[in-house]
Amino acid sequence: MPPAGRTARSRIASNENDENTNSTRLTRAKAAALDANIAQSTKQPLQSKRSAVNANPTAGRRRAALGDVSNVGKSDAVEGKKPAGRAGLVSKAAQPTGVQKNTTRSTTARTVLGAKETKKTEVKRAGSGSGAIGVSSQKRKIATATTVKTEVLVEDAEPVRKKVHTSENEQKKHVRSESKAVKLEEADKENDEPKPQAQAQAVEHGFPAGVDDLDSEDLDDPLMAAEYANEIFEYLRDLECKSIPNPQYMNHQDDIGWRTRGILIDWLIEVHTRFHLLPETLFLSINIIDRFLSKKVVQLDRLQLVGITAMFIASKYEEVLSPHVANFKHVADDGFTEEEILSAERFILGTLNYDLSYPNPMNFLRRISKADNYDIQTRTIAKYLMEISLLDHRFMAYRSSHVAAAAIYLARLIFDRGEWNDTIAYYAGYTEEEIEPVFELMVDYLARPVIHEAFYKKYASKKFMKASLITRDWAKRHAHIFGIQDIQLTLDEFTS
Repeated sequence: MPPAGRTARSRIASNENDENTNSTRLTRAKAAALDANIAQSTKQPLQSKRSAVNANPTAGRRRAALGDVSNVGKSDAVEGKKPAGRAGLVSKAAQPTGVQKNTTRSTTARTVLGAKETKKTEVKRAGSGSGAIGVSSQKRKIATATTVKTEVLVEDAEPVRKKVHTSENEQKKHVRSESKAVKLEEADKENDEPKPQAQAQAVEHGFPAGVDDLDSEDLDDPLMAAEYANEIFEYLRDLECKSIPNPQYMNHQDDIGWRTRGILIDWLIEVHTRFHLLPETLFLSINIIDRFLSKKVVQLDRLQLVGITAMFIASKYEEVLSPHVANFKHVADDGFTEEEILSAERFILGTLNYDLSYPNPMNFLRRISKADNYDIQTRTIAKYLMEISLLDHRFMAYRSSHVAAAAIYLARLIFDRGEWNDTIAYYAGYTEEEIEPVFELMVDYLARPVIHEAFYKKYASKKFMKASLITRDWAKRHAHIFGIQDIQLTLDEFTS
């Protein structure tokens, strides 16, 4: 017969895959402690169970695994001790039906209970088909059945509460939506009704009757400079007269024409898109080209150098981080060296007397868009319409503010945004009669076949709301209203 200590160790080691054991791993420290306890028990004479428990008080402190009562019986049976008084945390399903042990019992009662527990554990280990395991399994089944019944009752009762809460939430949402609708209707009525107090304040600040003071909303924002907004745009309108190039400068150019200029600007729009530059950079680049060609005669083989140098100058003037001169050299297919581009830069700036004070149409577009309540669709379409003035030389005689006003007017007309009221006319600076000639030129360009492919593809994307497709479709359907004939002819054929 093997020693007692060896038998105990083999029992624990053979049970390491059981889920109900205290630990699934026997460490060296636990093995040493177990050997010491077994050696002590073999040396000492046989004692009563009460004295054995007092001799090793730490044995009763061993915690059982969560949710299982059988762990206590197994560990105590292995070590030859009675079950501990505190069995640790156990699940409700495994607890007895409300009966608890009384700790203040006599020694005889404890001995009897300990013997019964030992018998139960021995019977459980007899085999998998023993009747004791069947009894315990029946008890567990009954307990789980009661818990399942309570859970089913709870689940049956929960949907009633959920339905009540759901109906209450739906009623609250319905009330909130109704209150929002009422508030929106009241706000629309307030916007539609005339504001006598705001109009009175506008008249006091020098605005005409029927015009709202839109700058008063930005008085608290120092970055908007609302106190000087009117004076700033009056200065820009005076300055734009000085920055207009000669509309007839092609008369003294020998090697180039309007068609060549259109090809150059269409290519520059493609370069501008590739470099992701600001719209202001593109408008300033074309203004530099036209002002330079108004004063100097340029050969055909040098026209691309003028265009790429003008964009290089404008990017350094408008951009935060302008592209390097090597990038412009690469875009031009290395047709010019960096020294040639830098030399052309000095020559162009000297010809223009280093005057780059150009009132950009984007500034006027933002000013008018403020009176239009910053409508994103109108503003995007207006950007496309403004760039038409860069490609079509017929717009060269008009001011930047005039082109911006016509672009907003046509965009509002396409989307049916209402009439050109006094407030929009005041901030735009032009009435409907003054806008009409520029507006008709835009419709004429849109109704004719496409000749500038890069410009057309740029605004045919979703990023720009397919502005080129929408406007051209509208212009072809309404060209006859404005007296535009021969729309099958291209712009070059029509102007030649």
